[in-house]
This record gives sequence, C-alpha cells and structure tokens, in this order.
Amino acid sequence: MNYVFDFGSLGAYLPVLLNGVLVTVQLTVIGALFGVGLGVACAWARAEGPMWVRPIVSAYVELIRNTPFLVQLFFIFFGLPSADVRIGEMEGAALAMVINLGAYSCEIIRAGIQATQKGQREAGASLGMSPFQVFRYVVLLPALQKIWPALSSQIVIVMLGSSAVSQIAAEDLTFAANFIQSRNFRAFESYFAATAIYLALAVALRFALRGVGRGLFPRRSAMR
Repeated sequence: MNYVFDFGSLGAYLPVLLNGVLVTVQLTVIGALFGVGLGVACAWARAEGPMWVRPIVSAYVELIRNTPFLVQLFFIFFGLPSADVRIGEMEGAALAMVINLGAYSCEIIRAGIQATQKGQREAGASLGMSPFQVFRYVVLLPALQKIWPALSSQIVIVMLGSSAVSQIAAEDLTFAANFIQSRNFRAFESYFAATAIYLALAVALRFALRGVGRGLFPRRSAMR
C-alpha cells in the first residue's frame, strides 16, 4: 500500500468544513421544529380531525413514507419551478426535510395518541376542559412522553439523511467534503473527516434531545 495519509491537508479547508457543519445544524433545527409541528397537526387530523381531512393526510403520509427522500428533494427543487414556484437551495432543502419528517413523525405521534385511554379524555372533559385543552394537556403531552425516544431517533435519521441536499448544491457537510476532495484530491481524508463529524453530530443530537425530553417530561425523568 503506497498511499500516504495526509490529514494535515484538510487544515486549509477548515472554514469550509465549519460552514458545512453550520448549514447541517441549521437544516436539522428547522426540520425538527417544523417537521414535528407538522407531524402533530397531521397526527391530530388522522386521529381526531374531520372525516374529510383524514384521507388527504393519509395520502400525504403514505406518499412520503413510500418514496425516496432524494426524489422528494428533486421534485421540490427541480419540479416545482415548472409550476412557476422557484425556491433557493437552502429553502428547498429545509422544505424537503420538514415534509419528510412531518410524515414519519405523524405516524409515531399518532401511535402515542391512540395509546391514550378513553377514560383520561373523559376525565379531562369532566373537569370542564375544552376539546383543544383535552387534546393538548391530556392526550398530546402523555403521547409525546411515550414516543419521545422513537421520535428522537427519527430526527437523528433525518439529520443524517440531510446529506442528500448536497445534490441540489446546498452547502452542507457532504457538500463541503465533496468540495474539499475535488480540490486536494484527498478523498479518503475528506470523507473520513465528514464521517467522523456526522457521528459526532448524531451523538450530540441524541444527548440534546434526551435533555429536551427531561425538560418536557420531568416526572418521567424523576421516575428513572
């Protein structure tokens, strides 16, 4: 083996890597916040919403969960301009991540909602709560508590899947690795660094989400 490793060659491109990390983190935060919000709305629609809304939401969920994320991304960025809807690389990447996470989180959250016992709903109503208050305090919070580990894992999966956004020239971490290896011709070192950073980001995100869970569900954390 005549290949000589040279990780020092990455030093000159450190700003590029840091920018890629920042973009990946930004997309993850946007995708997580709005994606989970969309998931909650869709879960409510499928579980308790008007009858005419349920088939529409079901079609959206099945469409997204049964098609590749890359195809969804290409449709948003390359397909929508044909309908005179033009968006930038970052906006297209963020929208694709929100739509994708929204569909997956919908089913995860809906499972938690369906696990809520009918008696709890009736108890909330007997206390004079409005239907919205019953859903928010009696149904949604316990549901999120039950499915938080699964939802956290899905957010991490979406973060890792964000590497596909480099295909539309969004300057994320994978884009940075591609750029660096095209300049210094050090593919092993470039992609090894990107792999290590993705691993660190995934571990950090899991710890962050675990902390969020402790803040949202203090009683559950106290029982552990």
